Amino acid sequence: MKLLYICCPLFVLFSIAQTVAQHSHSSKEKHNHLHFVEEPHSYAQPNEAAIKHLDLDIALDFSAKIISGKATYQIENNNAKQIILDSKFLNITKAEADGKETTFSLSEFDKQLGQALTIDITKETKTITVHYETTDKTEALQWLSAQQTTDKTHPFLFTQGQAILTRTWIPIQDSPQIRITYNAKVQVPKQLMAVMSAENPTKKTEDGRYTFKMKQAISPYLIALAVGDIEYKAISDRTGVYAEKSMLDKVHYEFSDMEKMVVAAENLYGKYAWEQFDVIVLPPSFPFGGMENPRLTFATPTVIAGDKSLTSLIAHELAHSWSGNLVTNATWDDFWLNEGFTVYFEMRIMEALYGKDRANMLAHIAHQQLNDEIEGFKKTPDETKLKHNLKGRNPDDGMTSIPYDKGYLFLRTIEELTGREKFDAFLKTYFETHAFSTMSTERFIVYLNENLLDKYGLDFNTEEWIYTAGLPANKAIIQSDKLDKVEAVIQQIVASNKVDATLTKNWTTQEWVHFVKNLPNNITIGQLTLIDDAFDLTHSSNSYIAMVWYEKAVTHNYHGNEVDKNIEDFLVTVGRRWYVSTIYKAFKNADKVKEALAIYTKARPNYHSVTANTIDDLLGYK
Repeated sequence: MKLLYICCPLFVLFSIAQTVAQHSHSSKEKHNHLHFVEEPHSYAQPNEAAIKHLDLDIALDFSAKIISGKATYQIENNNAKQIILDSKFLNITKAEADGKETTFSLSEFDKQLGQALTIDITKETKTITVHYETTDKTEALQWLSAQQTTDKTHPFLFTQGQAILTRTWIPIQDSPQIRITYNAKVQVPKQLMAVMSAENPTKKTEDGRYTFKMKQAISPYLIALAVGDIEYKAISDRTGVYAEKSMLDKVHYEFSDMEKMVVAAENLYGKYAWEQFDVIVLPPSFPFGGMENPRLTFATPTVIAGDKSLTSLIAHELAHSWSGNLVTNATWDDFWLNEGFTVYFEMRIMEALYGKDRANMLAHIAHQQLNDEIEGFKKTPDETKLKHNLKGRNPDDGMTSIPYDKGYLFLRTIEELTGREKFDAFLKTYFETHAFSTMSTERFIVYLNENLLDKYGLDFNTEEWIYTAGLPANKAIIQSDKLDKVEAVIQQIVASNKVDATLTKNWTTQEWVHFVKNLPNNITIGQLTLIDDAFDLTHSSNSYIAMVWYEKAVTHNYHGNEVDKNIEDFLVTVGRRWYVSTIYKAFKNADKVKEALAIYTKARPNYHSVTANTIDDLLGYK
């Protein structure tokens, strides 16, 4: 992502402010007074006036590619004369306070933050309404033609709000520290279905009118909408999947263990708080593997491998129902509190369902990726600290493997120090104690010391892990016997120039990925040809295996078995940022930017802005 610097001051200071909403399994409202820590990515001044509930009423025009309507907020007003929202690339047409038109203003535009939308209110104002419409620059939305979908019959729309893109389709106080409930009315073409991160329909309405309710308080980046020709198929009474018709049965099979995952997660860290856990598989341009929108995870079709081998992604997004959605990072500098905890939880779910071997393979591969990331940051070592400093930068810059995999390693190291029983009790209490609230790194350190380390008299270098670059010497050691055997196969192939296919029989995706990624740097074209002839990796239907093989092919100038054509087809079709950026980086590192740009010019119209912005910067596209 581009490093875009703030050109105007921000105003959110330390203050006691917010009331957070009810737990899903209780009729009582749960009130927690939180301190808003300094927030560099929002114009809001929630200590003066904060939103607490949204009523959204919008209509979608697929021909014009515009969402229009109004957002009405109940506000917590601390004798304020104005309330400030975040807005970016929105056309604001009118503002109201308690149902009466009022004056508003927009600040100078900032490339990263957009504009501060200041609405004049009185000390008695209880609600505000903003009438608006999106524009063709709105970054959260991707409007897809029928040809860009799987079934190629109807258009599609989806949103992606994380980190600070919700402000580009709803004027809002776009900080993770803000937690709101919401209701929505959404009008779409009658042949399409709308779903949100809320209570959802399972069948299309006759008139294309849908109503939604999210009664648990969530951060704005978790408000999500998808609209398309989709259908629903239940897995259990609280889990199920949405997908285009031709994908539905495949998706249902792939994710058929979802209920088992929820049960395993509850056995670890307490009751699932969101009632329903559904997944929608979006068109291939979705920029992430998954997005943990409450009640409705958004997922990429690249995880549909046919053998459930990539469903750790679903375990990851489910884990976010505790770490991220229930207890949320206070600012994007604290992103590791969302992702490090979630990777740890994901590994525990996978171990509970599929055994230690599979969990250790996943952890080992993640550790290798972490080491590669740290090596890539040699010139900017501060990027490898768990606690970010993203002031003046796009928070997407912090979405590397550091908060995920270094965060996981930090927690696993503590687990090994304390013992699993004590650590599990600590985590379960942590989630229960801080449910429906936000957490900063500094508050977590205090909580960790008081409730685990000091409690049991344990000496641990917490601040070194969080505030120092690289990895401390006392990190947990991740071992995998299965992956050790994969490396032995590599050595045998390289030494003999022969392939014994019986040695790879019944390999999992993780073993194949480790195999490809660990082929030696001095491997020859002849050896790559030998491997490809034996295993046809160029035509792998598993997108993860294909991605690492294409990276290797570009790096080593391998052109056999139609690999160039398949690489181009992959990059034009798939919009998952991790996958495509990995391959484009390989082109760049191999001094093949011209070739990469030739492909990217064709592929870019199919990418969401999140992916396009990253590749624009990587390749210098203008």
